[in-house]
Amino acid sequence: MNFGMELTQIPGTVLERQKMGGVTGLEFLNKIFFISDGIMLAQIREISGVDGSTLQNWLKRGWVVNPKNKMYDKEQLARILIINMLRDTMQLSDISFLLTYVNGDAARQEDDIIPESRLYDYICKLADTLTGTQPLTQASLSALVAECTADYEEKLSGARRRLNSALEIIIMSLYANVIKRRADSLIGALKNT
Repeated sequence: MNFGMELTQIPGTVLERQKMGGVTGLEFLNKIFFISDGIMLAQIREISGVDGSTLQNWLKRGWVVNPKNKMYDKEQLARILIINMLRDTMQLSDISFLLTYVNGDAARQEDDIIPESRLYDYICKLADTLTGTQPLTQASLSALVAECTADYEEKLSGARRRLNSALEIIIMSLYANVIKRRADSLIGALKNT
């Protein structure tokens, strides 16, 4: 497997990395929430490119916690961005299962093994690591994930294994989407010649 493709957008968003100063992950989330602890649905739509009815569906299904006073916090935005980045290559039911596998019920923080914003940060760090041209194997991907999460402290036994397994799946899906978009672009170019 050779990922060797650069991510031009911040994962899960429609925002160009260069226009945002190259930030991604937790640094990006902190920029969004620098002035306020919450953002409105319209702002989430602008950031993610996800339409309001889709976001409302995710809320209704319990995949994202309902906003407080119509304001979404950093953890909710991180979860939305994770779902959004995966939805082109994974079924929504599988995304829901994966996020539940990591953090249990979206509405209960006490069963979380990691804050959603930190999970998003790990995803972005791994995506940045894998944009080089070095071929990867499943074993080297596992090693990179383990290295990235070395600072993670388990809240309960087996949490690191669950986190790392989920991250491997998320990264493979993220890059499957990058490869799909590249293939779509190439086929579009062929059609226009």
